[in-house]
Amino acid sequence: MKPSRIKFFTEATGEVFAELTGKNPKTAEKILRALPLEGTACRWGEEVYFETPVKAEEEEAVQDVEVGDVAYWPPGRAICIFFGRTPVSRGEKPRAYSPVNVFARVVGNPKLFSKVREGDRILVFRA
Repeated sequence: MKPSRIKFFTEATGEVFAELTGKNPKTAEKILRALPLEGTACRWGEEVYFETPVKAEEEEAVQDVEVGDVAYWPPGRAICIFFGRTPVSRGEKPRAYSPVNVFARVVGNPKLFSKVREGDRILVFRA
């Protein structure tokens, strides 16, 4: 049986879980196969993202996302965690720089990621 959760870890947040949504299964499968992953956190408004070695094409990519969405950004080969507005938001909701493949949702409070700083180490595991 495939795992239905992944776990993020940073010094600032501790363990944070995300549930796979079933959306964009090809993207999710590529990420799961690459786990565990480690990256260097970057911030863009209220989004944390980090580059990965995973290469995936746009699947059912969207630019308008929800607070708590976890997505893969094909041009940057990055995992993105949205917890609020971004510089291109058109209201209170997050908006990706360009289309992303949403594949998971943060369990609990996504605002925890506001504690993550540029350059922090971020780890991702199967949960």
